[in-house]
Amino acid sequence: MNFSIAKRKPFGLSLSKPCFFFFGVRKEKDSPSTSSGQTGVFMATLFAVVALTLPAPAQADALLDNANGYTLDEDGNLVRFTGLLFDPETGRVTGLLDRRDDRPGDLEFLHDAEGRTVIPGLIDAHGHVMGLGYGAIQLDLSGTASLAEAQAMIRDYSAANPTLRWIVGRGWNQEVWGLGRYPTAADIDAAESDRPVWLVRVDGHAGVANHAAMRAANITTSSQAPDGGRIERDGGEPNGVFVDAAMGLIQSAVPIPEPPVRDMALRAAQNILLGYGVTTSHDMGTSADDWSVLRRAGDRGQLSVRVVSYAGDLETLLDIAGDGPTPWLYGGRLRMVGLKLYADGALGSRGALLNAPYADAPDQMGLALSDGIYLRNRLSRLAIDRFQPAIHAIGDGANREVLSVIEEIATRYTDDRRWRIEHAQIVDPVDIPRFGQHGIIASMQPVHQTSDRLMAEARLGPNRLQGAYAWNSMLRTGAHLAFGSDYPVENPNPFPGLAVAISRQDANGQPVGGWQAHERVSMSEAFAGFTTGAAYAGFAEDRIGRLGRGFYADFLILDRDIFDATPEQIRETVVLETWIGGGRTWVRSAQPNPNAPPMDAPIGPMISEDEVTEGR
Repeated sequence: MNFSIAKRKPFGLSLSKPCFFFFGVRKEKDSPSTSSGQTGVFMATLFAVVALTLPAPAQADALLDNANGYTLDEDGNLVRFTGLLFDPETGRVTGLLDRRDDRPGDLEFLHDAEGRTVIPGLIDAHGHVMGLGYGAIQLDLSGTASLAEAQAMIRDYSAANPTLRWIVGRGWNQEVWGLGRYPTAADIDAAESDRPVWLVRVDGHAGVANHAAMRAANITTSSQAPDGGRIERDGGEPNGVFVDAAMGLIQSAVPIPEPPVRDMALRAAQNILLGYGVTTSHDMGTSADDWSVLRRAGDRGQLSVRVVSYAGDLETLLDIAGDGPTPWLYGGRLRMVGLKLYADGALGSRGALLNAPYADAPDQMGLALSDGIYLRNRLSRLAIDRFQPAIHAIGDGANREVLSVIEEIATRYTDDRRWRIEHAQIVDPVDIPRFGQHGIIASMQPVHQTSDRLMAEARLGPNRLQGAYAWNSMLRTGAHLAFGSDYPVENPNPFPGLAVAISRQDANGQPVGGWQAHERVSMSEAFAGFTTGAAYAGFAEDRIGRLGRGFYADFLILDRDIFDATPEQIRETVVLETWIGGGRTWVRSAQPNPNAPPMDAPIGPMISEDEVTEGR
C-alpha cells in the first residue's frame, strides 16, 4: 500500500524569532513607590512575556489516549497521533497529540484506547436511510440464492405476520438466483396469493407484484407504463414486473407506514450504521415523511447519525428549505442541501441508458428518466438558490447527457457549486476527462464493481468495459471522488468498500489480480473517499471527515490497523466503538453473540407481529 505520512503540526503559539513585549504601568496616587513594588511589576511583566513565548496549553476537558490514530490533514496527507483532545461541551476536537507531547493534568474525562486503531468516523456519500430501516423491519430477500429460497422466506414471513394487509420487501436479484429471467406474479403467487405482495429488486429500480397486488392497484391489460418506465408482459398481459417509473403504479397502492413504524425504521437504520462505523450519511431522495421522522428524532435527542439530505422532489425541497440549504440542525446532525435527480435507471434491470444497445438485449438501450431539457431546467432552478443537484447516471448515454447539461449550466455559475453525478458506473472513456472540469464530484460506490462485474460483462460485452467503475481514471482527471455504498442496495459496511477500492476483488479474491486492476486506488485515496472526499461532496468539509482542531470528535475504535492490513483483513474489520460529537454513541458487546449473523449477512430482523400497526 502506498501512502504518505506527514508529521503533525504542533498546536499552540509558535514563535520563530525572539519577541519582546513592553507593558506600561500607570502609577496611581496612592500606590507606594518602593523597590519591592517595582520588583513586583517587573516580575509580573517577565512572567507575561514568558507565558506568551510558550505553547498555549490545550483547552480540553476530555482525552482519548493510547491510540494508534490516523487521520488526513487539509492537504490529504496521512497524519498519525496517539492522543485526541476534545471538548465534551461542544463535541469538537481541540488538539492531536503524539507520544512526545505532554498530557494535560486536569481532565474531566480520560478514555484509554488500549493501543487500538482510531480513525475519523466514516461517511457514506450515497445511502437511503429510511430504505435501510424499512429493510430491517420488512421482508429482506437480499441473502437468497434462489427463487425457491425466496419463496420459502415469503411463506415464513407471511405466517409470522398475519395482521399485515400487504407484504412488502426488497433485495431479490435474478442474476444471483441464476434464473435467467425476472420473477413473475405467478412465482410470488406460489408463495402467497391471498394478500398483496410487492417486492423491490436489490437496486431499487424494478419490482415484482403478485396478482393480488396488481388487482389492488387496478393493473389491467390496458395499463400503460409512464415515461421512463416499463411494464413487463407475457402474451400482452402484465406479468407482475414493473421497471423504474412504472413501479409507482404499484407503490401508490401500498399502505403508507404509520409514524410509529417509521420511527422504528429510523432507529433500526441508525443502529446498523453506527455498528459499521458510519457516523454521517448522505440521504438520497428524502421525502417529506422521511424529513418528519428525522426531525422528530432530532427533537427527542434521538438523532445520532449525521444526515446530509437531498430531497426526492423539488416540491419537498422548497417546502422544507425555502430559498436555500437549511442551516445545520441539532448540533450539526441534520441539514438539507439539495435535490436527487435521475437521468436513467439501473444496469441490472436494463434501465441504464447506453450509447449502444445492450449486448444481451439488442432491442434495448435503457430508459431516459429525464431528458436534457428537464435536467437543464432543474439545474437552473436549483442554482438560483444555491441548492446542490445530485444526479443519478449509470449508463454511458446518461453520463454523457448529464455532463453536457452541467457544462452548459456551469458557464453561468462559475463559483463553487460541486455538481454531483451519482454512480457514474459506465462512462465512455472519451467522456472521463470531462469529470475533471467545473468542480464535478463523482459519487461512486466501490462495492458495486464486485457485485455487478459479471452482469456488466454480460450487459455490455468485453469491448465496452474500459470506462466501467473507473475510480482511478476519475481521480487522475482532477474529479473529486466521494465513496459510499448505496445501501440498502448494498450492505452499508464501508470496510468491504475500502477493500474493493484498493484491490478490485470480491470477498473470494476474484478475479485474481483484480478486475481492470489499473482502476484501483491507493489506501489513502480510498480512505479519503469515505472521509474528506465525502465530507467535501456535502459541503461539510469544515466540520467532519477528519480529526483536527475545530472538527467534530466523530471517531471509531477498530479491532485492527487498516493501514497495515491486506484487503481481506480490511474487509473483516470490526468496529468496537463509535463516537459522535465526543460522545460514545455505540459500543460492541464485549461478549460475542453466538447467534450473530456473519458480516455480509442480510441486514436486520424480520418485523414481529407486536411491532406492527394494524393496516401497515
